[in-house]
Amino acid sequence: MEHPFSYKKYVAYFRVSTQRQGASGLGLSAQRTSVSAYIHNKGEIVAEFTDIESGKKNNRPELLKAIALCKEKGAVLLIAKLDRLTRNVAFIFTLRDSGAEFVCADMPQANTLTIGVMATMAQHEREVIGDRTRKALAEKKRAGYVLGKPENLTVQAVQKGLAVRQLNAREDENNRRAAAFARSLRGAGVSWSSIAATLNEHVFRTRRGKQFQAVQVQRIMALFN
Repeated sequence: MEHPFSYKKYVAYFRVSTQRQGASGLGLSAQRTSVSAYIHNKGEIVAEFTDIESGKKNNRPELLKAIALCKEKGAVLLIAKLDRLTRNVAFIFTLRDSGAEFVCADMPQANTLTIGVMATMAQHEREVIGDRTRKALAEKKRAGYVLGKPENLTVQAVQKGLAVRQLNAREDENNRRAAAFARSLRGAGVSWSSIAATLNEHVFRTRRGKQFQAVQVQRIMALFN
């Protein structure tokens, strides 16, 4: 066990990319597990902050609150995953200039220089991908394609896209739990609309973050038949 004088206070910072993930808890559970494993015998979490937004954006109000609390309490900012930080160069330098001590649970040896280099590479990669995509679309337009029209998709492409969406839906942990719950209710003779209401009461949501309707209950159960 570590010397008691090394016991620290931590402020945990989490980030998820969409409102749906924020509502369902998807992504947060893995981050919390990583944080809990890191602080074992090292200290305690005095507060948690979660931003729900795109990694490309630099407007993270909850992060700014977390940094302010760290400076007030003399705590360490603890981030579960390094890639939650390295999407934006400006953000890295904001963190550096704040003067707050920070650590990443999945890469404790990382420092401001390390993540600064990673952020620069990540931003460069995004720019390269964006430029490549724009050039590819321009070539298609020159070749006579009318972009954005469903008739440009072949039957095979449409079927492949549907198969991918169905696979993603089946692998979604929230969908699996909701379907199992719905199946047990349906087996007890509960109506589709009543099942939807029960799922909503237990804070289950569709993959788009919406409340369940009877038709969505039928669809989600059909995925697992």
